[in-house]
Amino acid sequence: MSDATQARRTVIYLLDQVLGEQRLLAESYAAGVLDRLEPQDRARAQRLVADTLRNLERCDKILSKYLKKATPLHVKNALRLGVYELCAGGAAHGVVNTIVNIVARHKRHGALKGLVNAVLRKVAEHGPAEWAKLRTPRLPKWLRNPLVQAWGPDAIRVIEDAHHAGAPLDITPKTDVAGDALNGDVLPTGSIRLQDAAQVSALPGFDAGDWWVQDAAAAMPARLLATQSGEAVLDLCAAPGGKTLQLAASGADVTAVDISETRLGRLRENLERTKLSAKVIAGDVLEQSGQYDAIILDAPCSATGTIRRHPDLPHAKDGSDFGALIDLQAQMLAHAWSLVKPGGRMVFCTCSLLPDEGECQVEEALGMFPDMAADPSAFAQLGVDSSWITEEGGLRLRPDYWAERGGMDGFYMALLRKSS
Repeated sequence: MSDATQARRTVIYLLDQVLGEQRLLAESYAAGVLDRLEPQDRARAQRLVADTLRNLERCDKILSKYLKKATPLHVKNALRLGVYELCAGGAAHGVVNTIVNIVARHKRHGALKGLVNAVLRKVAEHGPAEWAKLRTPRLPKWLRNPLVQAWGPDAIRVIEDAHHAGAPLDITPKTDVAGDALNGDVLPTGSIRLQDAAQVSALPGFDAGDWWVQDAAAAMPARLLATQSGEAVLDLCAAPGGKTLQLAASGADVTAVDISETRLGRLRENLERTKLSAKVIAGDVLEQSGQYDAIILDAPCSATGTIRRHPDLPHAKDGSDFGALIDLQAQMLAHAWSLVKPGGRMVFCTCSLLPDEGECQVEEALGMFPDMAADPSAFAQLGVDSSWITEEGGLRLRPDYWAERGGMDGFYMALLRKSS
């Protein structure tokens, strides 16, 4: 039985975790926060927390008219949820009563139920008209400023529009015909885009392992590598496994490495569901050895390219760890290059919008390794715009690209060939 109160209570808890503890939603989901909810309530909670975070600036702008004193975070998050639902067309009676009751039952903040009731009733009356006048929410300054420096203010405003719109569901079919039953839009790169996807596990072909969920941008590195049957291929930082599945489907002899045993559990589940095979290793990238025909290094990064699907990221992070990530990427790139056979190839990629995690890394690597050369000609097979190819020979993808089709994640990739 659906329980809207429990779904909303879960949303408020998740907002507390993101905005108070700087904990990513994925971490809370992995810890089982949603497990007690019925499937429809689980979907509702995930949708509401994502949409509230996407609209946090708007929610706070409206609340600022009615809150004159500092409000405990838990109560403010309850109000934020209420503002979003009311301004998005939620039934005022149900939204207001449920939020008030949730706050009333809180051991420390129950006395503020009257404030919550008064504020939300004012929002129900005036909020929707005010909401329609507000700008698209902007990224926090700690992230917006470097992105404006990289891409310019006009581009960032369009990227923010893409973040606010969210992301459609993209899938990668195991074979050319595997996605036919889904009636989606086949993108130039071969991904299939579903605009009105229901529960993923209920879609045709899921149980049979005919496809897997993977953003169109994230599917390009494995296609760029163009592995052949029998090649020895290494997938570094492999979890949750979309690229591993692509490589295995090509017939390559795949070794998938990731430091997180927990995340590798999902990779193993996907291999079993799709009836594909790969050697799976839980370990540090910098401790791997051997020689491979082809390698993908999807290096740990800021993940700033995935904000349209993970709107919690700008609020759970502050950029303080970016310097360490950039150093780690350089170390991983250098070590991975030592594992490429002479005449072999490697794709370096990151799901980042920051040039320091993409273009700059490859530019420095090209100057460091005399046997390394970028191959921009390989991008022709992906069906992408030639203007996306960068000066050093990589490919820059952004959320505002393919806007008419629903956009894509921000990504950077480069195909690097080793001389014989």
